[in-house]
Amino acid sequence: MDWQEQYASKRTTADEAVRRIHPGRPVLIGSGAAEPVGLVEALGRQADHFADNTIVHLMTLGPAPYTVPEMAEHFRHNAFFIGSNVRGAVHEGRADYTPVFLSKIPELIRSRRMPVDVVLIQCTPPDKFGYVNLGVSVDITVAAIEAARLVIAEVNPNVPYVYGGGFIQMDRIDAWTWNDAPLIEHVPEEPGEVELEIGRNVASLIEDGSTLQAGIGMIPDAVLRALTDKRDLGVWTEMFSDGIIPLIEAGVITGRYKTIHPFKITSSFTFGSRQLYDYIDRNPLFTFQPTDYVNDPRRIAEQNKMVAINSAIQVDLTGQVCADSIGTKFYSGIGGQVDFIRGASMCPGGQPIIALRSTAKDDSISRIVATLTEGAGVVTSRGDVRYVVTEYGVADLLGKSIRERAVALISIAHPDFRAELLRDAKSRHYVFIDQIEPRGRYPREVERRVTVRGGDTLQLRPIRSIDEPKLVGLFYSMSEDALYKRFMRVVKRIAHQERQYFLDVDYKDNMAVVLETCDPRHEPEIVGIAQYFRHPDTDFADVGFIVRDSWQGKGLGRILVEEMVSLAQKNGMRGLTADVLATNQAMLHLFREAGHHVHTEMESGVCLVTIYFKEEEGDEEGEDGNKK
Repeated sequence: MDWQEQYASKRTTADEAVRRIHPGRPVLIGSGAAEPVGLVEALGRQADHFADNTIVHLMTLGPAPYTVPEMAEHFRHNAFFIGSNVRGAVHEGRADYTPVFLSKIPELIRSRRMPVDVVLIQCTPPDKFGYVNLGVSVDITVAAIEAARLVIAEVNPNVPYVYGGGFIQMDRIDAWTWNDAPLIEHVPEEPGEVELEIGRNVASLIEDGSTLQAGIGMIPDAVLRALTDKRDLGVWTEMFSDGIIPLIEAGVITGRYKTIHPFKITSSFTFGSRQLYDYIDRNPLFTFQPTDYVNDPRRIAEQNKMVAINSAIQVDLTGQVCADSIGTKFYSGIGGQVDFIRGASMCPGGQPIIALRSTAKDDSISRIVATLTEGAGVVTSRGDVRYVVTEYGVADLLGKSIRERAVALISIAHPDFRAELLRDAKSRHYVFIDQIEPRGRYPREVERRVTVRGGDTLQLRPIRSIDEPKLVGLFYSMSEDALYKRFMRVVKRIAHQERQYFLDVDYKDNMAVVLETCDPRHEPEIVGIAQYFRHPDTDFADVGFIVRDSWQGKGLGRILVEEMVSLAQKNGMRGLTADVLATNQAMLHLFREAGHHVHTEMESGVCLVTIYFKEEEGDEEGEDGNKK
């Protein structure tokens, strides 16, 4: 009998097909939009045939009749990832949850540590060679087909034909039904301004040529929208949705620098709109592979500049990430978060990122917390986490102490919760008892690269609350003469309390920027700093500057003066004031060259300098253009 005859002989109805499943046998159902809905509905209709059958799957998008209370004697669901259609049953104890890394599930199935006797799949009609295609979900299904004693397929002509590892010979299928039905679609919510700001913050970490784990949801969609100015990005991800299509068509996603499957988008499954399903159909740009291949941290680490973007429910001040439960209630699953976070951490130039809104429940609770809620599980450990991103900025925790982590995470928490978080951190002795509260929203738009005299490139950025150790490095690298010019006194030690003076900014009335090195081989060092503090009575701001001795004479001072003038004008100042030693002619020259009216007065060897942004009534100009 040739395969066409075999194919025809195995056709049956959905009800007849599921009645071939013996009571007590564990059954795996295809994932996501590949859920064979007709067969699943038949399970419900034929419930009296079953007894103590375990139903296992990753998240599915369709019906889950096996979880309703009246099915308790017939079915018991075991979720590898909890979706909305089974969450109630898990919470009420009528279904189970197995926490497991997505990369590990296929081997657990093959070894029968997680036994699967029956698998229900959705697939394309067979091609001329007798192969069906799994379409939108390869994931753990291939391993289940290899291990199962009974394979039942729902053949659907609407399933896209996707290249990669999802081809199954027709003779591996024991029974099949026909169901000409649209695939389940997932229409994501439109990202709001908070998500868009998170997306912009994440995008600031992504370099040209990087490889992305794309994901699904408002935050991943917002990240993708923020990548339009990037070049030659690749995609290696467990799943994706519609958001990648505009970047492909704009030439942003090319896969040019991917090390495995270059010029292709590598994934394990997808769900989204009909447009997405049509886009991937017979499109050689895409290759779908099983999760033990795609989610293998070792392969992830081989990618070029791997960027792993994952979300969380809570992050505590030590860096522990809870992503699968709300307290004692299991909400989702481990999924591929740890697979990709660890893979990106091992990748040269990799960026492991946890991105989340700073609040939940209409801003009534903080998702940056002093301690995780009782019963909450740690998915990503404090040793694995690096970047945590909210709409208020980026906290880089790599190699940071608990004190540094706490300060950094408080600075990206919602401002309404920072004081409480700081009190909790102090009570636990995480931070100094006099630690100041981080204020304001970090103005990422100020960041830029600058080239200085001699050709060196530096990063100009606003100061961060976590910069205190770098300030220590700056201050103690300075000569006594340079420190005397800045502080107008002999400085032997700059204590913690004094260092906080430089960090106490709100990014508007009180502002500071730094210039730091950007050699990718070394941790950046601050080589220059400028700050101003607004006088509330006059709307002028007092300004000060420090440049490391070894970097003087390269134009850093001019860059910092120009930046302070620009920011002060933008934030509504009338001008700047400064006290400068009369012997510090280089600084006085920079002020005179700042492009505005300058008034100077001499008092006991100190020049009192005022820069006016606008000519004010009653002022008269001298011949040199300075105010007199």
